[in-house]
Amino acid sequence: METKILVVEDDNTLLEMLEYNLNRQGYQVVTAKDGRSALTFARQEKPDLIVLDVMLPGIDGFEVCRILRKEFSFPILMLTARTEEVDKIVGLEMGADDYLTKPFSMRELMARVKALLRRVDLIREALNSQTNGSSATDLEEPIPLLTFGNLEIDQNRREVRLNEKPLRLKPKEFDLILFLARHQGIALSRDLILERVWGWTYDGNSRTVDVHVRWLREKIEEDPSNARRILTVRGIGYRFDG
Repeated sequence: METKILVVEDDNTLLEMLEYNLNRQGYQVVTAKDGRSALTFARQEKPDLIVLDVMLPGIDGFEVCRILRKEFSFPILMLTARTEEVDKIVGLEMGADDYLTKPFSMRELMARVKALLRRVDLIREALNSQTNGSSATDLEEPIPLLTFGNLEIDQNRREVRLNEKPLRLKPKEFDLILFLARHQGIALSRDLILERVWGWTYDGNSRTVDVHVRWLREKIEEDPSNARRILTVRGIGYRFDG
């Protein structure tokens, strides 16, 4: 089945260029020029991937991403002319899978698109393999609940609870604490965390990890300035002690 990509861009020249190059790669392309149309087409077409500009008339790309991430799991590649790291963090926290800053080469964009689609294919293959090789009883068995005293990480619900009360975490905050918790007691470098949680195609730096760790500490530590769960390992990165 032909891979379908929704491109949302209000610059006609860039939109036509993206559509032309994606078509040449064999992708079926659907286009939109504003946020409301993007939501409509995403719901109607159910694309395999969205290339989404940040600066859109009406509803901006950040808000479109936030809304769609609640409804769909397809990868979202955001485009922006902004270079500030905080904008990249906002986009990723809204649920974007990757971020590309204008101006960019078509070769780089195609590489990002293929990498995101390849990731989706690998997940599907893993799920199909699990389904074909497991009994109904196996499939119904829930993913284990990770418990660290009064802190619980529920992988099925993508929820973290402290003293049995759910915490309001952003998507990447949950991904980060889950990754750290799965490697309890191991010192993890910032670069490794960045690669595993944000993906190798993310072009931000390790400061992103520090910011998210600070946000997590404010939510799960009794005294964020004297952390006991997520410890800083000088010269390396962080270690989750639970």
